[in-house]
Amino acid sequence: MANRQSTPQSSCPGPQRACPTRRQALWAGALAWTGLTLADVLRARVVAGPTTALGRARSCILIFQWGGPSQLDTWDPKPDAPADIRGEFGSIATSLPGVRVSEHFPQLSAQVHRLAIVRSMSHDDPAHLSTAHRVLTGHLAPTPFSDAAGPSPQDWPHLGALVTRCRPSEGALPSAVNLPWVVAHPAAPGGRAPGQNAGWLGKAFEPFQVEGDPNDPGFQVAGLGLPDGVDGNRLRGRRNLLEARSDSWTASGAGARAWDGFQTRALDALTSAQVRKAFQIEREDPRLRERYGRHIHGQCLLLARRLVEAGVGLVTVNWHNDGQNFWDTHGDNFNQLKNRLMPPADRGFAALLDDLAARGMLEETLVVWTGEFGRTPRITKNNAGREHWPRCYSAVLAGGGVRGGVVYGASDRWAAYPARDPVSPDDLGATILAGLGIDPATEVRDTVGRPLRINMGTPLTQLFG
Repeated sequence: MANRQSTPQSSCPGPQRACPTRRQALWAGALAWTGLTLADVLRARVVAGPTTALGRARSCILIFQWGGPSQLDTWDPKPDAPADIRGEFGSIATSLPGVRVSEHFPQLSAQVHRLAIVRSMSHDDPAHLSTAHRVLTGHLAPTPFSDAAGPSPQDWPHLGALVTRCRPSEGALPSAVNLPWVVAHPAAPGGRAPGQNAGWLGKAFEPFQVEGDPNDPGFQVAGLGLPDGVDGNRLRGRRNLLEARSDSWTASGAGARAWDGFQTRALDALTSAQVRKAFQIEREDPRLRERYGRHIHGQCLLLARRLVEAGVGLVTVNWHNDGQNFWDTHGDNFNQLKNRLMPPADRGFAALLDDLAARGMLEETLVVWTGEFGRTPRITKNNAGREHWPRCYSAVLAGGGVRGGVVYGASDRWAAYPARDPVSPDDLGATILAGLGIDPATEVRDTVGRPLRINMGTPLTQLFG
């Protein structure tokens, strides 16, 4: 089997260091003075128009487990495999008879009746960055098989950007939010992963980027509220000035942006109680916060629930910058999974499902759990690690019309290759879009007017019913 394994361009060794990120400026920057950037976003929502409805989900929470979780040690254990493939973990029964998962998913094991577990995810790119692009956009990266190519204007739009373009929300809230950081890998020459913004679709459709730890008592979202030194009176003065200048431009025929309802809504968003409330996680019952886990991942999932409850169409929760190796367990795989990675993933995801169900939101909220690839079936002997393995891995879906208690596809006896029904990241992206009522065959035009199909995958319609 080893001679069939692809070799990644970056083995991503070593401890993680804090990675610099770029503060998105859709709601800040120019917004702080004029509000025109957010106005572009609001205008774009209306221009986008309606789409063909294929699903019934109102929102989606995409849980991106950056780094590549091991399929054998999470959702697809192989208890009968040799020890150097099976690994150290046992498997446990679940709420779905005959289906077993890792012993370190005790809370999620009780949720399997709500889940559709896809055990046949597959592609051929072992690089973190280009594969993150494919998972987050549903398209091959401009430079595939590469950990050296960072973000570019040629990237395909993030799924959240497509939701903003094709199924715009109403009001001041964004249609898509990414949190808690822009994923990056310090061992990858390209640094930040491509595919996390609007790419060729244009900045007006970029997801709103939230950075920081919602578990921090001082957590605040940049770009919400008036900037320092600007009060309500001063904001009204600037609005009056813009109105006057717009009238002048219109009268002169200069063709500059006319003052309209979009600018009004953009400026209103600075002081919108609805927008501020959606991000105020401190309003949640402390007991519920404990159920999610008082750690960054659990609180990000709770914040995601608040955002979809308020009307955000797609929230992407990236595995956070943990200062270590994310899910990229080249070494000490089992201790990292058991002690650092799986407990918060288990607790947070299970709490999210219970919370959504208790609020009557699960049927209208699609939840998707995935990484960019899996890990090698055979354990690396010298450091008890598993290497990159895109040929076969697992993803999980729940809610939004997805039938629970389903295992889709299957892996072979070592979880090395799909045994049936292979699913590509493109197919997963198509499923998310279709679940949100967006036809994956929809064509949109890029900034130079070319019509481009938003997704070339095939939705997993068998999961819905």
